[in-house]
Amino acid sequence: MIFVSSSCVEHTKIKDSILELASNGFGNIELSGGTEYYENYIEDLLVLKKTFNLRYLIHNYFPPPKEHFVLNLASLNNKIYRQTIDHYKKSIDLAEELDTFKFGLHAGFLFDPGAKEIGKSINKSIIYNREKAINRFCEGLLILQNYTSKVKIYVENNVISFKNFTNFRLNPFLLTNFESYLELKERFDFLLLLDLAHLKVSCNTLNLNFQYELEKLLPLSNYIHISDNNAFEDSNKFIDRNSQILKALKDFDIKDKTITLEIYDTIYNIQYSKKLLTDLYK
Repeated sequence: MIFVSSSCVEHTKIKDSILELASNGFGNIELSGGTEYYENYIEDLLVLKKTFNLRYLIHNYFPPPKEHFVLNLASLNNKIYRQTIDHYKKSIDLAEELDTFKFGLHAGFLFDPGAKEIGKSINKSIIYNREKAINRFCEGLLILQNYTSKVKIYVENNVISFKNFTNFRLNPFLLTNFESYLELKERFDFLLLLDLAHLKVSCNTLNLNFQYELEKLLPLSNYIHISDNNAFEDSNKFIDRNSQILKALKDFDIKDKTITLEIYDTIYNIQYSKKLLTDLYK
């Protein structure tokens, strides 16, 4: 089943994002970041779901908080950690209300970036003790898993760009490749949301073989995010016939996987990317 992220289109209100996507034939929509909080957004989502016969997923930074902050389930800052858990509980509550079966959150960081730094070059910050941060992250996951019996919680791999690796002179993100997946999996059992674009950039930065990492990680996940990039930064480009990611996927059976397109481009290019992936299903 192929979904498209609500962040693929730019609107202040989630209602308008859903309307644009649904009006262009997208019936499976993953609710994600990029919009602002407003009253009655839940009612809008329910009405649109019924009107267009939509299926929803919920991802990380949704619903939008009244005041923006950076989610970090590995934070050793008690305020940020508590805010993150509270936000994710609201996401789970909404998922249950919308009959959503999967919720994906990001793996944690060894630092707390500013809200304006996400997706960009990040200034070097105080780095947390890795062991303590991983323990915090696992404790947080356990809290969230115990909070719901209906929604499956997935952890998405982070992306480490060459710029940020250079700035920090190390990798300050949890879960960026197969080795760091095993590091977390040995501590805590969790479901993997595999972002292929994140993996492509991380492999280039860490001098790892993308195909090898994909062969190790893709069979472990039934939920994947797809876009393309130049392997240096996560730019959310569309998929074309020459895409390394598309060519790599041809070696795998993806029929039983949930796919979300995270493409920041025109509706036409989103539709084109979806068609290429739909052909792989066949």
